[in-house]
Amino acid sequence: MSCLIRPGRDSDAEGFIRLIGDAWSEYPNCILDVEGENPELKALATYFRQCQGMLWAAAEEGQITGMIGTKPTKHDEAWEISRVYVRRDRRGSGLAHKLLNTAEQFAFKENAARLVLWTDTRFDAAHAFYEKRGYVRAGSIRILDDASKSLEFRYAKPLRDLTVEILDAAAASSAERRLMRISQEAHDDRLKNSGCHAPIEMTKEYWRKTSSDVAMGQCLLLASWLDGQMMGAVQIRLAHAHQSHHRAELTNLLIHPLARGRGLDMALVQRAEQAALGIGRQLISTEILEDNDLQLLLLKRAWEYGGRLPDYVRNEAGESRAVLFFWKSLTRGVAQ
Repeated sequence: MSCLIRPGRDSDAEGFIRLIGDAWSEYPNCILDVEGENPELKALATYFRQCQGMLWAAAEEGQITGMIGTKPTKHDEAWEISRVYVRRDRRGSGLAHKLLNTAEQFAFKENAARLVLWTDTRFDAAHAFYEKRGYVRAGSIRILDDASKSLEFRYAKPLRDLTVEILDAAAASSAERRLMRISQEAHDDRLKNSGCHAPIEMTKEYWRKTSSDVAMGQCLLLASWLDGQMMGAVQIRLAHAHQSHHRAELTNLLIHPLARGRGLDMALVQRAEQAALGIGRQLISTEILEDNDLQLLLLKRAWEYGGRLPDYVRNEAGESRAVLFFWKSLTRGVAQ
């Protein structure tokens, strides 16, 4: 079936309304009131033009099978993605990705630094889709005084260049799918190219535990985006014993294989040092496998080599591996 993604038109109103109404009807108590609450749907292309934004329609055999819009917000050079709908029989076909690619590329050309969107808390499939695309929960839930009694999550992601951000508990939870994908592909790549068994795989349960630890204040989770895609992460584990409040541990630096050599590892370590110092930690340490290229980066960042620990960890095959110990005093100067 041939699909054309084209600019939306006011004459598409009937198709847009049917598409949205059918999607909402899949959820209990979702009521589309065009006359009372959504009159802009009668001339949606004009509405987006008046907002200095853009609207697209996916047309197949004369039928509207998908739609998406984007428009600038009033804050932080951000653009909002909105009105994202795909007809039920076209979901899973890649159409949603094509639509989102179209809107993101348009916002990028308009110099958007960040993308945001709102999605009903009932739309679980939409949440999974956005999370796969590198969006994370941001801010509190929005309450709408509408007929559907809607509650909405806010999602966001940086769009330009290389960005590192600290994830709060909600963001960490929503990042689990993407981080599991990154860790899986990094694990498979290492297994394929190293000629030996890779380190222990980070499973869904592992990332769920990590986001729980973030919520409990036991670690900081930092994620990195490159050109609008989440491509890496690192954790700062926090010691809470009375004698250990001054120190932190850098763990599980993770870079997607396609993003290696692009500076993500340096940006993550630098931001991790700053974050640890910002919460009052004076000493940071890490343990890495001895064949890990990270040791060169740590030395560039003025970390101290603390020695080799033989037979310290075991991989999935039960093989013992040595690790190298590195540490850095953060009070010798603010991380650069």
